[in-house]
Amino acid sequence: MNLTNLKTLLIEKGCKSIYVKKLACNDNSKNQVYLGGSFDILNIFPISSIENVSAGDWKRERFKATIKFSWIKEDGNITDAPHSQLILYPKYPEVRFSGFLKGAKDAPSELMTQRLADRVLFISVNNQGRILGYVAHPDSQIAKEFNREENIGEYGVFTIISLPLSQNSREILLQELSRIHKLDWINSKRLDSNRNILPCRSSNCGGYTLEAELGVTPNGYAEPDFMGWEIKQFGVANFARINSAIITLMTPEPTDGIYKTHGAEFFVRTYGYPDKLGRPDRLNFGGIHKSGQIHPTTQLEMRLIGFDQESGKIRNSDGRITLIDKNENETASWSFSSMLLHWNRKHDKACYVPSQSITTGERKYKYGNNVILGIGTDFQLFLSQMALGNIYYDPGIKLENISAKPKIKKRSQFRIKSMFLPYLYKNNEVVNVSE
Repeated sequence: MNLTNLKTLLIEKGCKSIYVKKLACNDNSKNQVYLGGSFDILNIFPISSIENVSAGDWKRERFKATIKFSWIKEDGNITDAPHSQLILYPKYPEVRFSGFLKGAKDAPSELMTQRLADRVLFISVNNQGRILGYVAHPDSQIAKEFNREENIGEYGVFTIISLPLSQNSREILLQELSRIHKLDWINSKRLDSNRNILPCRSSNCGGYTLEAELGVTPNGYAEPDFMGWEIKQFGVANFARINSAIITLMTPEPTDGIYKTHGAEFFVRTYGYPDKLGRPDRLNFGGIHKSGQIHPTTQLEMRLIGFDQESGKIRNSDGRITLIDKNENETASWSFSSMLLHWNRKHDKACYVPSQSITTGERKYKYGNNVILGIGTDFQLFLSQMALGNIYYDPGIKLENISAKPKIKKRSQFRIKSMFLPYLYKNNEVVNVSE
């Protein structure tokens, strides 16, 4: 195996970048491999599931995240490592890689069990969310080639080698957004899984229309939308004023509480209220719920359990975002583990695009010239903004036809005002795509 062959193989497997780490003596199967001092590493290495491991002592609290990992062998063939996982320690915080030899036939055991400095670990992610790894001896040809590699980047403990298909993704994205901006009004549309253009008539078609112009089709793997970028559009009245818009960050369903144990209908019947516009036979559950505040209509208080606002760290792996009623019942809650999975899957590189719409007659959209780019995030930044009230829960749940055949519409939304987006990312900028 040499570097050219490894690059070619990874391109054929649908990979866009190679993340390279020179391993320390302690980076082995016994001590685990250190991957970084923050949870933002999960932005590039997709996890299949995550569970909390409660230890009673906050210093030992941790999350275990399963991943789809395979080793690349010397002949280029692939061998699965089915017990691979990432261990997340909130105390420090740090992320470590373990289980990568167990059950893996022909895995590089000799290299990964010894205490040898400067072994070179190459890791890449394909377009189906599988992580591929190759490790080399410090005196090998590929290690020497890597030492001479130019045009490399950095991400935490990793050196990044961009593969040809992913180079200049930022430039290509901005060129596409410039083209779309110059189109002015665009008929509302969406793409199906076969890339057929279909009409779109609902109120949330702004995102679908933008994705259709970018050629983004629906897929089963929750990866970023366009060349590694997550694309989000948000409505504004004036393209010159993009700091006061409300943006929906994600829409996860509760993982516990009365909502989960008794069902959404019971939850709305218990904590909802008659429709404020007077529409008959209907109950709603909505309103802005901020951390530490009791909502005047629902009488529920949102709390962050297991998060230390002062240090900005998770203290309990079983921590959660929860709505509490006056009797201290947890009515709906979102575990940190589930929210971390939602957040870090798609937010390493995000682009927020302002839009305007025409909703009378044929629905149309146009997209602004000033777009917001955010790079590098961490779920603990999300929780910090939630503790401040800058991110809030703003559901749109309704129960219709309640006296006969009830029909429920679920929509749990976590939102933020666009002026606070910079606090979610380590690097932020506003780019005028018309220049």
